[in-house]
Amino acid sequence: MQQTQSLIDWEDFLKVDLRVGRVVQAELNTSARKPAYTLLIDFGPEIGSKKSSAQITALYQAESLIGKLVVAVVNFPKKQIGSMMSECLVTGFHNAEGEVALCVPDLDVPIGTKLL
Repeated sequence: MQQTQSLIDWEDFLKVDLRVGRVVQAELNTSARKPAYTLLIDFGPEIGSKKSSAQITALYQAESLIGKLVVAVVNFPKKQIGSMMSECLVTGFHNAEGEVALCVPDLDVPIGTKLL
């Protein structure tokens, strides 16, 4: 059964600032209610580095995330996640088991690149 989707304008889409960043640090976020990593992501000189809490522990080991390119929303307000303040939202998709797989570029692109 197809779900009805609400349409947005191009201007609405442009408000969402989706950027490519490189994970430079990843550690378990022990204060989160659900298992998560605290990620430090470098988005380049224009944006700098931002922290995010990502519930991706089922499919990823912290060490394997270092150096990985990710796509994140960088213009959401900060959000308290346990004892840390999340500054961006890392994007991903739920698989059939409900685990989150990261949304990543399939080729190397410069950090800070905006998704259009």
